[in-house]
Amino acid sequence: MSSPPSSPRRIAVVGAGLAAVSTCDALRAQGYDGELVLYSAERGLPYDRPPLSKDVLLGKSRRADIMLRPEQWYADQRVQLRAGARVAAIRPHSGGLELADGTVAAADRVVLATGGTPRPLPVPGGDDPAVHLLRTWEDAERLRERLLPGARVIVVGAGLIGAETAAVAVALGCRVTLVDPVPVPLAAAVGGDIAGALHRRHTAEGIEVVTAGVGSVERHPGGLLVRLAGHGDPLAADTLVAGIGIRPATETAETAGLRVGNGVVVHPGQRTSHPNVFAVGDVARPDGHRVRHEHWEAAQRDGEAAALGILGRPVPAAGAPWFWSDRHGSRLEAVGTMADADRTVLRGDPATGAFTAFGLRGDHLIAAATIDRARDIKAARRIIDRGVPLSPTDLTDEHTDLRTLLNR
Repeated sequence: MSSPPSSPRRIAVVGAGLAAVSTCDALRAQGYDGELVLYSAERGLPYDRPPLSKDVLLGKSRRADIMLRPEQWYADQRVQLRAGARVAAIRPHSGGLELADGTVAAADRVVLATGGTPRPLPVPGGDDPAVHLLRTWEDAERLRERLLPGARVIVVGAGLIGAETAAVAVALGCRVTLVDPVPVPLAAAVGGDIAGALHRRHTAEGIEVVTAGVGSVERHPGGLLVRLAGHGDPLAADTLVAGIGIRPATETAETAGLRVGNGVVVHPGQRTSHPNVFAVGDVARPDGHRVRHEHWEAAQRDGEAAALGILGRPVPAAGAPWFWSDRHGSRLEAVGTMADADRTVLRGDPATGAFTAFGLRGDHLIAAATIDRARDIKAARRIIDRGVPLSPTDLTDEHTDLRTLLNR
């Protein structure tokens, strides 16, 4: 199938994460037949990032194991991969972009998939070489060399990346301290019941959990001294990992004059404020939404939506957002936005460690989070997307097959 007459002749995708590759994949699947160029600031083939804080740190996966697509795919799909080519600026009005080496390239449409950069620890000493961030393959390789048995590791931030890194470090025999100023991290995302169970698991696995902020990081002959805000004696460490979130990489968008606010603001079809520019993945924030969805499936869906938007085709309504996280041998899964619920009900026994929390608003399910109960989350997701009315007892009764609620 050839491209419609109105299709752009040359599309440039800036970035090489999942959202970027998914955009290219979806464009070809939709029949786009023009030039397609993927610009990656990193060298080598694009790779998946979630394994970095899991199997890569554990030493179970090599770079070849986490490639998003094999090398032959780029040739088969006629995607020109420009690895090691950082885009310095885009010129949407004149139809082009400029690389860091000064090269200027033409493009009828530009897709920004620039992702985000890890937030550095904003305290004195936060830039010490023993303070690690985790976003790239090279970051993971450097950190893995430090996670030796007996090493004293402090992880700052108990969100998804921080918690996963702490779980890997303790599994490798490190002495781990997890520091976060929030008593129950992730409560806004997955609800207090699930978040509390996840956080208590750290202590059960031998991680010291400290509720505090970091005041400073100091170098001393034995390693690092980490002073905590409002806390007593400093903590000693050989390595510190800062897992305190990412900042959307909006610099290119800002320079081009696009509308930006906690990410590049996008409309249906991932359209930005300029008709020739689209944005996908961690850098994009849907207009009217407070937060960006920094998750694997959201990046994949953005790429599919952008392909439709570029080609001028209808974009289906997106379903409830879903994400997962692995730690201590258990899997967290969540769908929807738990913070928007007005009440929560539980299915299963929290004492067993495997249970589900459902978030309701009125007589509708709007969110769910679970530990090691994948069937619950699959059914919940379909119920949410279909807007099925129900009662709390439908959800809490273990004898009720949640799939039967879809037939109402």
